[in-house]
Amino acid sequence: MLKGSCSHMKAIETLKQAKRRQCDECVKIGAQWVHLRTCQECGTTLCCDNSPNRHATKHARATQHPVIASAEPGEYWLYCYPDDAFTEYEAKVERH
Repeated sequence: MLKGSCSHMKAIETLKQAKRRQCDECVKIGAQWVHLRTCQECGTTLCCDNSPNRHATKHARATQHPVIASAEPGEYWLYCYPDDAFTEYEAKVERH
């Protein structure tokens, strides 16, 4: 699916999108976030490293889920933690 990316990214068959525009963990503790990332293994959406709690990175380390996608509107990229790899992809536009 993704050329020029690591083996973790190449293994992704379907991109997981954020179900809600919120950090699942920040909501539980009443915290705020800066940007959102969606885990491509389990689909949870968590806050970025610019956010105070850095839940996406904590999740990746605790679960060994390697790849996140930006959950920000207009951003189409993936990041792999173990390989420190980044790639952009084209948004698919549904035509009716």
